Amino acid sequence: MQYISLPPGYLTTAQAAQAAGVTPAVIRGWVRRGRLARCGGSPHHPIYRVGDVIAARPDQDA
Repeated sequence: MQYISLPPGYLTTAQAAQAAGVTPAVIRGWVRRGRLARCGGSPHHPIYRVGDVIAARPDQDA
C-alpha cells in the first residue's frame, strides 16, 4: 500500500528506517521490543511520528 499523502511529521516504515539510518527490519524490531510505537496506519502498513523515530535511534556518541 502506498500512501498518497501522509500528514506532516509522520513516516512510513521505509521512511522511518531511512531517517534513523537503519533497515526496515530494525524498525519492526524496535516496535516488537517496545522501543518505538506505531501511531496509525494499518497492521501491515504502520506509520510513525518523526520525533519518536529520532528518539528511538541509538546514541550516536557512545
